[in-house]
Amino acid sequence: MQHQIDKNILQPDTLAALETQRREVTEDFHKGASITNHVGNLRDATLGLLYRKRVLWLVLLVFGNLFSGAGIAAFEETIAAHIALVFFLPLLVDSGGNAGAQSATLMVRGLATGEVFMRDWCRMLGREFGVALALGCTMALAVAFLGVLRGGPQIALIVASSMVVIVLVGSLIGMSLPFLLSRFKLDPATASGPLITSIADAAGVLVYFGIATQVLDI
Repeated sequence: MQHQIDKNILQPDTLAALETQRREVTEDFHKGASITNHVGNLRDATLGLLYRKRVLWLVLLVFGNLFSGAGIAAFEETIAAHIALVFFLPLLVDSGGNAGAQSATLMVRGLATGEVFMRDWCRMLGREFGVALALGCTMALAVAFLGVLRGGPQIALIVASSMVVIVLVGSLIGMSLPFLLSRFKLDPATASGPLITSIADAAGVLVYFGIATQVLDI
């Protein structure tokens, strides 16, 4: 039996379903970028509207980033004793944020499409731990060579160890936050990249300088 389908003709209910899906996807992208709701037609949106849709999250994240600054201030002695550590700080904390954003994107998509449910959290946590550990070790090997060049074997050990832990922590945060939001009846798409990055940055600073302080015995 052959079915002849005219692809140029769509029923009204099909068009409505496609439009609804388009709106949901657009809303999820805006939430992923920490933009409250959506701005309608971006080309015609006023400056005031664009400002209001973005300012709340950005202001909140400014204060959230203070935790990273406080973490750095707490390890002033470690930094002063080994200034070479500062060279690797952006590299390490960015890696944690990137890993967390990747994990969050996968989990938000899984929850939205029904591929993943709340009851799957423990299983997904175990899998994410294994994947993140492998990723962290791979990235640690890549930065260990730079550590030797910039500060010697001791700095290389600190940087490599920190990379493993930071990627692991960032990935687990990124995976768990969408589940946590869903548990409290919040839209998991709110687990936005900027929010996860801010959390991962603060955790990365504490992990990196904490390991450095222990290894260098400061």
